[in-house]
Amino acid sequence: MFVARNFLGLAGGVALCLATLFGFAPAQAQTDPLPSWNDTAPKAAIVAFVEKVTTENSPDFVPKPERIAVFDNDGTLWVEHPMYTQLAFALDRVKAEAAAHPEWKDTQPFKAVLEGDMKALAAAGEKGLMQLMMETHADMTNDEFQKVVSDWFASARDPRFQRPYTQLVYQPMLELLDYLRANGFKTFIVSGGGIEFMRPWTEQVYGVPPEQVVGSSIKTQFVMRDGRPTLFRLPQVNFIDDKGGKPVGINQHIGRRPIAAFGNSDGDLEMLQWTTMTGGSVRFGMLIHHTDAEREYAYDRNTDFGRLDMALDAAVINEWTVVNMKADWKEIFPRK
Repeated sequence: MFVARNFLGLAGGVALCLATLFGFAPAQAQTDPLPSWNDTAPKAAIVAFVEKVTTENSPDFVPKPERIAVFDNDGTLWVEHPMYTQLAFALDRVKAEAAAHPEWKDTQPFKAVLEGDMKALAAAGEKGLMQLMMETHADMTNDEFQKVVSDWFASARDPRFQRPYTQLVYQPMLELLDYLRANGFKTFIVSGGGIEFMRPWTEQVYGVPPEQVVGSSIKTQFVMRDGRPTLFRLPQVNFIDDKGGKPVGINQHIGRRPIAAFGNSDGDLEMLQWTTMTGGSVRFGMLIHHTDAEREYAYDRNTDFGRLDMALDAAVINEWTVVNMKADWKEIFPRK
């Protein structure tokens, strides 16, 4: 038996040498880290960038502590149409709390939500949406809010795909997150969405822990309740992590300038500029362009959610990689 094992081991070694000599790589080396990406320019650009910054003794090598990659969430990592997921959460919260607020039946924008009048809701504008957020996200402890969020995700379903929202993440982007982390990157979410809305589930869904989530926030106050220390959420805006706020949020929460940034809309423009428009090491910027109406949605310059206009033009000037979802992705969502 000992002889047989050694013979098999020797044969395996010879086979490996022959495979190397004749150009047949081992099966493990042939594994594609981005299998849901078509072999088009964006995939090649990602791989080329990672190889540049991880090859030691090369002029483009970046030490591991400096390998920071930031990702927008809505429209970059998961679906943002027909509306942002957090807005869908807020609308459901209004309906769930309506019995305790009879005045909402005659008060906009709550009246529009309860009557399903999306035109009136849109007319309420940013001020109306902010009012909805304050009413549905505040006046409770942080622990209470996170439980409300977790309970909602456990039962809510997307109206078109009839799947939990946490299953409407983009399979190619999940692979990209894993690929970067396997190559020494630290991955952060930098989103206009609420930081406490995202933190309960990002680690399970994306592998991004709560401390690596940067987002918008409302003011929070430390209070003692029944002899216990709590954080109480106030109906006041603290920070908006969108557009020019994103570089500020990155600086405050991360403390390092990223070397890679991934977004999908004009709200991510400043984040990509902050990441890529600087001297020194190789930088990488990528925009996800929604072009697949059949498998997901198709939109860019004319939409209320995730408008991609100025950033799309800036991508050409700054040589950012633009992903055409229809052409560049084999899969959109994880398979059931």
